[in-house]
Order: sequence, then structure tokens, then C-alpha cells
Amino acid sequence: MTSPMRSSARTLLAGAATLASTGVLVRLADVGAATASFWRCIIALAVLLPLAAWEARRFGTPGARQIGWGLAGGALLGADFLLWTQSVLDAGSGIANVVLNVQVIAFPLIALAVAGTVVPRRQVIAAPVLLAGIALAGGALGGDTTMPSPVRGAALGAAAGLAYAGYLYLSRSSARAARGHVVTPVAAATVAAALTTGIVGGATQGIAVDLPLASWFWLAVLALAGQVVAWVLITRGSAGLPPGTSAALLLVQPVLAVLLGAVVMGERPTVWQLAGCVLVVLTVAATTMGGSRRDAAPDEEPEPVASGRPATS
Repeated sequence: MTSPMRSSARTLLAGAATLASTGVLVRLADVGAATASFWRCIIALAVLLPLAAWEARRFGTPGARQIGWGLAGGALLGADFLLWTQSVLDAGSGIANVVLNVQVIAFPLIALAVAGTVVPRRQVIAAPVLLAGIALAGGALGGDTTMPSPVRGAALGAAAGLAYAGYLYLSRSSARAARGHVVTPVAAATVAAALTTGIVGGATQGIAVDLPLASWFWLAVLALAGQVVAWVLITRGSAGLPPGTSAALLLVQPVLAVLLGAVVMGERPTVWQLAGCVLVVLTVAATTMGGSRRDAAPDEEPEPVASGRPATS
């Protein structure tokens, strides 16, 4: 591996490690799913909107098509946040990050339904194996007794993965309509996600405002780490690596999430849950790095890969 590629790999790994911490940050904030989901969007917008305004001054006003796709994807992103955050609270940060990888199978199915894109055979074969791994990780044969509802958490995490796959599909359309704009699609999606989490969360669980200072601190770290820093690092790092290498390195994220959940929060997945996590990670690896991806050039656009939080393209 050349020196520039090593630098890109380190940058990508730093982004993956940052993503791995998001579940732990949710639990440290010690607030409800709706509250965490809403405020992480609002706090992130304090950074994203000025950056989007700078892009508009430099590259011109973004087109209505780009903004429209970004807002549509953001509605699904908001659903993803609500479902995934509750999954973290129910099943633990590690398990929630692992089962989210159902998006690897859901994304091509959405592309098939919407655009008629052929689903690679390896993904069809991987689907039942991935679902079996998610079932094990979710506690189908015994779950973490330190968590309140591991089975429900796994189900919500899988549902979050479906919403996330829809967001990925629409955000790609937004990115393709962009002309020099990188932050703007993310900002538009985050605006819609804030509206979704605010409306749905407010109507169900309610949005807490009077929070302890410690909760505000961890929510701010969650917003900046998960919404901004992680994906700046991942986008920058992946630009200098072949897609297959990027996919392989990003698999560090769910593994680190399980380890951080155990070390920081005292989560104790059962042997069956850990076996399910291993099965999910191996299946995602075989799916995202199969076929011709090993020989792809660094400037080719990668397929979506396993990740914990929103992508920027």
C-alpha cells in the first residue's frame, strides 16, 4: 500500500471509529429516543447550515432537484434515527450497530423496485444468511440480560436499516444532481430529519427540553461526531482507496461498536448474540467485497457499504 493510500486508510479508520461511538453516546446522553434524535439534528444544523451557505456562495445556488431529493431522503433519515436510537436503548449500542447492516441487502432491493437495477446473485444468496445473523444478534436464542428488550431492539434496528437504505438511495440522487455541493445535500436531509423526528417524536414520546447539562454535552458530541466529523473523515479517506478496500475497513465500525458497548457501558451480549454479530459482519464482507470490487479503481463509485450513520453520498 502506497503512502497516500495508507494515509487515506488511517483517515477512513478514524471515521469508522467515530461512527462506532455513536451508540455509546446515545446511552450516555440518557434521554429518550425522540429527544436524542431531534436534538442531534438541530445541533448538527448549527454547523451544516453555515457550511451549506458557504457552498452556495462558492458554487451558486443549489438546484431545486438536488434540494428536493435531499429533503425526501431526510424524511427517511429521521425515521432511521428514531428507530435506531430506540434500538440502542432496547438492545445495546453494539447490537444496534450490527443489525443496521440489513441495509446492505435492502439497498439493492430498493434499486430493483424503483429503477429495475439487477440485484447481484451474491446479494440474493446472502439475504437469508444475513437475516439469520440478525435474528441471533437480536437474541432469538438468548439475549443480553442487562438490556431491557433485546429482541424488540433488534427488530427496530432492522427496520432502521430499511429506512437507512431508502435514505442512501435518495441521497445518491441528490448527490448526482449536485454541482460542487457536498455539504448541501446533507444539510437538506438533516433539515427534513429534524422535522420528521420533531413531528413523529413529539406526537409519540415527546421532546424533552429541560435536560441536565451532561445530557446536552453528550447530545452535542453525538451530533458533531455522528453527523459531521465521522462522514467528513470517511468521505475524505474513501476517495483515495479502492471501493473494496473502503468496504473492508468500514467493517471495523460494527466490531468496534460491540467492543465499546461492552467496555464503556457494560453490555454483555450472549455467545449466540456474538455469533450472530460475526455472521452479519462476514456476510456483509462477502457481499460488499465480492465480484469485481477487488479490482475496482479508486475513482469508481462504490456500492453502499455497512455503516452506522448517514452517508454523504
